[in-house]
Amino acid sequence: MPRTRQELEQLERQILAPYAQFSGDTRGRKYPEPPPSWRTQYQRDRDRVIHSRAFRRLEYKTQVFLNGSGDHLRTRLTHTIEVASISRNIASALKLNTDLTETIALAHDLGHSPFGHKGETALARLMKGHGGFEHNRHSLRIVEDLEEKYPKFSGLNLSWEVLEGLAKHQTAYDHPGRRAGFDAKNSSLEAQVANLSDEITYYSHDLDDGLDSGLLSEQHLTKNVRVWAQATRAVKKEYGVLPDECRRYFIIRTIIDLQIRDVVENSEQLIAAAGVNSADDVRRFPKALIQYSPERRRLNLQLRDYLYKNLYFNPVVHQPNLRAVKMLEQLFHYHLKHPKEIGDSSRKRIKKIGLHRAVCDYLAGMTDRYAISECERIFGEKIKVV
Repeated sequence: MPRTRQELEQLERQILAPYAQFSGDTRGRKYPEPPPSWRTQYQRDRDRVIHSRAFRRLEYKTQVFLNGSGDHLRTRLTHTIEVASISRNIASALKLNTDLTETIALAHDLGHSPFGHKGETALARLMKGHGGFEHNRHSLRIVEDLEEKYPKFSGLNLSWEVLEGLAKHQTAYDHPGRRAGFDAKNSSLEAQVANLSDEITYYSHDLDDGLDSGLLSEQHLTKNVRVWAQATRAVKKEYGVLPDECRRYFIIRTIIDLQIRDVVENSEQLIAAAGVNSADDVRRFPKALIQYSPERRRLNLQLRDYLYKNLYFNPVVHQPNLRAVKMLEQLFHYHLKHPKEIGDSSRKRIKKIGLHRAVCDYLAGMTDRYAISECERIFGEKIKVV
């Protein structure tokens, strides 16, 4: 006999902590649906995210380097998968709901525009006076409205707890505005894990891409970044002299392991001290309970500052992104004048949401390579990647 949803829900109650978010306690979906037979509600949500068009488009959207810059450099999709992996590890260690954590992680960047954070900044500027643009809010619009897969409702009709995680996704890069319906001081611990896993992932893996591209050097990192120097010493002590690629991999792996261990141990102490006994106790608690220790936070801030100075604003990365953003601006103004070219789905929504929002939705859904090819088609311009 197949294992039923009810059996899976009962298993959660046996193995998860009392302050975890149990799938059997979900606040449900906007549009009622028969429950799944052999999956939990959050497993259904995860599958819907993975099978969405927006998720597939992440393969051709910028993480740091413009898509197409190199076969081994990360895209928004590979970043998302890495966030989901780290999220599951931390959630499992803390006896939280790994399915909910993974789903939030997989969906957290669905609303990203082409050309990374610079593209988001450009759309926010272009939409000033028309509701603005912020990728967390756009992620919600995608899963609540823009995906068109089901005959009885728009969007993916995800569980309330997944939507909460998207509405409150917050990192050093992401500062979402308030969203009606999610008024609690905090989100679930599962959503908090996804937040911090995002930081762990981009700190460590942007290091990897920076080294792979030749824009960063191990020698300079060792002299200027304590977390790198510590991991380097640990790897050398345990393994001796290693080939370059293997050595870099194990140094970055060590950094990730140290961050995960720190988050798990520090968060466990914070949770115990808070005395929370349910997921709603967590939401009412005034501070986030999934956190780095103060020392690890200081180390990560030093690493972040280093990456901004030496990678994100390196001319090799920065200048192509700025040129790409210029193209995004040109496309925006062009489609305001030529709305018939924004695609059937966006065009049909103009009367409901307005021309500016419809054009913004169309552009935000573009991949890097499609935006570049459209600029070449319309304006005869082509951007060179790194």
